[in-house]
Amino acid sequence: MKNLSTMSLSQLQDIKFILTDIDDTLTSDGRLKSNAYEAMERLSDNGYSVIPVTGRCAGWCDHIARMWPVDGVVGENGAFFFSYDHVNNKMNNSYSQTEDERRENFIVLNQIKNTILESVPGTAEASDQQYRITDLAIDFAEDVPKLPQDKIDEIVQIAEQKGAVAKISSIHVNCWIGSHNKLSTSLKVLKESFCLNDAEIQNNVIFIGDSPNDSLMFGFFNNSVGVANVKELMNNIENPPKYISSNFSGDGFVELANFIIKNK
Repeated sequence: MKNLSTMSLSQLQDIKFILTDIDDTLTSDGRLKSNAYEAMERLSDNGYSVIPVTGRCAGWCDHIARMWPVDGVVGENGAFFFSYDHVNNKMNNSYSQTEDERRENFIVLNQIKNTILESVPGTAEASDQQYRITDLAIDFAEDVPKLPQDKIDEIVQIAEQKGAVAKISSIHVNCWIGSHNKLSTSLKVLKESFCLNDAEIQNNVIFIGDSPNDSLMFGFFNNSVGVANVKELMNNIENPPKYISSNFSGDGFVELANFIIKNK
């Protein structure tokens, strides 16, 4: 990984879209601080499109799409894309699965949840689970004392053995049934909603994240950045980011925003 400061001027001047993880990338110690929010606003004011790509729930993402200075949000690890039309006061929703598919999948996910909670002491259903429409989130570090890596791996193993996809974030293991993920839905959004071709996706888009569930995004995008705390999880990230910020969490996002705007 190269330091973010080594990214070339030509790369920076081509950037038009900033895709960003939320937890421990935009947030710091569980809080969205004013400097990170203000950085998103400055990016938007300077003509950039900011799109969070997160494992967070549909309830959160409805709020984010409406209230944050963003052009939409990919939520629940690629389950949907929400964008708000401020001219016509309308929420636009695009889902990876039908309502019937989601209902059937939750029968399996609830079985997985019960097995994990019984088998792995110290875990809990994520506090935002009631606002999720596609995935199951198992808390191992947000509202419970952080579990050791072997217990986190055990959560993943149980979910996968029962046929689910399981991805580790900095706080949750997200489990779902289906082929969607952060990358597949991000690419669909960039092509269908923003009309980018393959070359433009590589040249005009930058992604910033921090954890194993960002691995596909790190690996795909030529312009991929990890905030400094990504180093703590590198043993579990198959595809490392190409660049790394000097600052941690939300301050790393601010560092990226400042660097892009300064060199536009």
